[in-house]
Amino acid sequence: MKAMLLAVCAMVVIAVGANFALRNYAGFSAQERTTVGESVRLDR
Repeated sequence: MKAMLLAVCAMVVIAVGANFALRNYAGFSAQERTTVGESVRLDR
């Protein structure tokens, strides 16, 4: 039972850490993915 509780706690820590890292450091947030009007290339 102790090992199972430790495994669940480890999964929670890994999930929260991965979510934090992906949002703040990997550039996968929606705010960083939006394009600015000047950087959009239009074919004329």
